[in-house]
Amino acid sequence: MSYVPPHLRNSSAGKTTTLNSNGAGADYFSSKRSSHQSRIHCNGELDKSSSNGYSNSSRRSSVNYSTASRTAIPDPEFPQWKPSERVLRLKSEQIEEIRLRLNVDVNVAPGSSSAPAPIESFPDMCLHPSIMKDIEKHGYTAPTSIQAQSMPVALSGRDLLGCAETGSGKTAAFSIPMIQHCLAQQPLQRGDGPLALVLAPTRELAQQIEKEVTAFSLSLDSFKTAIVVGGTNISEQRSELRAGVHIVVATPGRLIDHLQQGNTSLCRISFVVLDEADRMLDMGFEPQIREVMRNLPEKHQTLLFSATMPTEIEALAQDYLTNPVRIKVGKVSSPTANVSQNLEKVPENDKIDRLLDLLVEEAAQSERSGHPFPLTIVFVERKEVLWFKARSDPEATFGRQQ
Repeated sequence: MSYVPPHLRNSSAGKTTTLNSNGAGADYFSSKRSSHQSRIHCNGELDKSSSNGYSNSSRRSSVNYSTASRTAIPDPEFPQWKPSERVLRLKSEQIEEIRLRLNVDVNVAPGSSSAPAPIESFPDMCLHPSIMKDIEKHGYTAPTSIQAQSMPVALSGRDLLGCAETGSGKTAAFSIPMIQHCLAQQPLQRGDGPLALVLAPTRELAQQIEKEVTAFSLSLDSFKTAIVVGGTNISEQRSELRAGVHIVVATPGRLIDHLQQGNTSLCRISFVVLDEADRMLDMGFEPQIREVMRNLPEKHQTLLFSATMPTEIEALAQDYLTNPVRIKVGKVSSPTANVSQNLEKVPENDKIDRLLDLLVEEAAQSERSGHPFPLTIVFVERKEVLWFKARSDPEATFGRQQ
């Protein structure tokens, strides 16, 4: 059963297509197909064998997602990657010891080859020299837990299902292998469309990802990224996409807008990342995700990252990932240990006053202990700005500004 957002769970849900997984190695990418899965060919025609991928309300009668200006689209390259000799010499006992120290849990499907060993230094990953230069410039000295295990998996060309809490460094974990993958491809020509795609749930997250991708590709001449999100000028995005970019970071809805308008193409995409997939499903983006995923070229690598692992994410992974390596860092589906959480129930009319009391209490406690006032985020239902001053100030002002 397809995922249904909480506010729509009384309505009927569409069917979910299942992608068969058969084989590895040379057959790894050829296995990413389904006889009932729709495909967009590079001549702009929709495969008539399209079937129910999601609910009828989300299906479109005519789609043109392939605006490539040339009919001969080069096949994607998946060159064999090898880490340093030091990593290759690690024994299975040493690999498990490293994973235990990193608090990383790794699983593969029965019959699949074992996952690559975690790598605790960037030089041992044998990355492109320009990427290494930007890693050093970025101030990275050693991989985080999710990076140490996810990057070797992604660099080896395998699909990945990663679960790690926010702030664990997962953006770099997929950005660096994605850039390395793009460098192995045939040069872009105008109208080809991007080589790699990152889908994110919100504009703010997409902006953070694009900033990170740009930081790790600064030393690469003519390497271009584009951010495709709502709330910004669509004509500027159109010009950027048509000029040609290597990587697109997008929210699902705005990407489909550009695809329908013929501003870009999916024909050359061979590396796909679904970041914070659980949030995208919570926000009701499953139909858009499925529309994009089923119209990708058959040969592509998919990385899916999620902070939690509900059954809906498992279903999405089953449909669009082939024999993925499953990586979990720390506890899954549990609050981070770095945050203390307190819940207070108050009447609606008392919420602002109680919030002010809490902030004043925090300020007084910080002053007594000699610590600075802690950073505070207040989430509100509407776009309002709240401002406060300590009540110890005789001219204290409390209120809100529209």
